[in-house]
Amino acid sequence: MPAVTAKNPLALPRVRTLDPAADRARPVVSVTTAPKGFEGEGFPVRRAFAGVDLRALDPFVHMDQMGEVEYAPGEPKGTAWHPHRGFETVTYMIDGEMAHSDSNGGGGLIGGGDTQWMTAGAGILHIETPPEYLVASGGLFHGLQLWVNLPRAEKFAAPRYQDITGDKVALLSSPDGGALVRVIAGEVDGHAGPGSTYTPITLVHATIAPGASLTLPWRADFNALVYVLGGEGSVGAQERPIGSGQLAVFGAGESITVGANTEQDSRHPALEVYILGGRPIREPIAMYGPFVMNTKAEVVAAFEDFQAGRLGSVPAAHADVRGERPGEPLTG
Repeated sequence: MPAVTAKNPLALPRVRTLDPAADRARPVVSVTTAPKGFEGEGFPVRRAFAGVDLRALDPFVHMDQMGEVEYAPGEPKGTAWHPHRGFETVTYMIDGEMAHSDSNGGGGLIGGGDTQWMTAGAGILHIETPPEYLVASGGLFHGLQLWVNLPRAEKFAAPRYQDITGDKVALLSSPDGGALVRVIAGEVDGHAGPGSTYTPITLVHATIAPGASLTLPWRADFNALVYVLGGEGSVGAQERPIGSGQLAVFGAGESITVGANTEQDSRHPALEVYILGGRPIREPIAMYGPFVMNTKAEVVAAFEDFQAGRLGSVPAAHADVRGERPGEPLTG
């Protein structure tokens, strides 16, 4: 996994050693296995939140692990132009590259630890595709897309786009140097990541060496989730087993612990985990297709606005992508 790394983790700022008496360990409430499926034009995903109560995920509503897949030449796939309203998409690329364009003028190319953060807000159209050279050559493709809910007061915020390159993330080390912590958004132990959020959240990608463990302080008013991108290990003080494609939901407390097994498979020399949490919004959710609103009526209105072209149109510069005509709304 070529996401941002450090030659000498011990030269980085270190997460403080926690006091068990003051930083109460969070228990593991559940471990679930993400089912496999397909998204967009047919790229493989794992539905990380499948089977988990939305109340335990709040403020997150959906997450797909994209890949990990080795494409042959001509095989890489993406999505067609499609709409969103009422939430934010956070796309984190680990292997391969993905190009993004949207009807608000945002977009760029990400790969190797970069993040695209799109606030759909009042409504936007966008497309995500692998670049042409990657389609031609094939190669390894691996990433995550997370949907972050917006509170009722921000559902109709103006759309915006953040291009967070890997060199902007905050890098930390565990006290013994056995784990590398990348803070993408929010903060860990006073170290802030670059992502700007409407909803208070923390997003972390951690690499934990075989036999090592990582204990992070975690805000008591946040929920806490750990998803395994690759490798085998354990979660919580009870060292509950967890492996690739599994999600751990933690209960109340002030710290979370993840450990890596001494033996790892040849594809994953270390345990790779995505750690996320946020302050729950605790508002009604009406979610259907590409819209996340508070009521069914608002979802219906979003579809009507999309069909009427009020969520934007395909920019002329991208009219050749998937054959859309410039300036015309999508109605599919």
